[in-house]
Amino acid sequence: MIEHHLDDDMLLQYAAGTLAEGWSVAVATHLALCPECRSKLAVLESVGGYFIDNEIANDANVSRDWESLKAEIDAGKIDKVVPIKKRSDSDRTYPEPLRTYIEAAGGLRWRTLGRGAAQMIIPTGDETATLRLLKIPAGQPVPEHSHRGIELTLVLDGSFSDEVSTFARGDIEMADDSLMHQPKADAGKDCICLAVTEAPLRFKSRLLRLIQPMLGI
Repeated sequence: MIEHHLDDDMLLQYAAGTLAEGWSVAVATHLALCPECRSKLAVLESVGGYFIDNEIANDANVSRDWESLKAEIDAGKIDKVVPIKKRSDSDRTYPEPLRTYIEAAGGLRWRTLGRGAAQMIIPTGDETATLRLLKIPAGQPVPEHSHRGIELTLVLDGSFSDEVSTFARGDIEMADDSLMHQPKADAGKDCICLAVTEAPLRFKSRLLRLIQPMLGI
């Protein structure tokens, strides 16, 4: 059961095609796992088509209609129009479109970060953000850090917990420079995440800040 979803504004940008590539890959990968967000997206795309077809030009009316629509979605009054699709076992950890990006990069190529952790930078044409896979060993924490800008983390396998909540497969955590946290992979299984960052992390440890350029994170 996915408990932490994309916010409506990011879904709206994705539906409008205005989201940059790195963020779009993460959003589309979450959508592959989350029937609730797929349903919201279908509603947003339908409403967008309605606005275009009817050439609504009054910004006040558009804003009011959008707020009313969000309230209906949140209240469960909008039917879930997108069915849950069956997926093969091979799609489980790395669903499309993420799988295609990994294959285009030559397959999974983990680079060690020390203490069993690893990452893989996923090439995109997006110069505004970095897309990467992260692997955190079961029971191990990530060094305490904050952020320079926005970080989106999508759990693909396993789970992790931090000062905010526990995040399992399909869950999204959005973080910014107001959050200082130390995510820790839960016991029993390595945690694999897809992360999008606008800038390098801000580590609390001075030593990690010194070697950060070598780590590339």
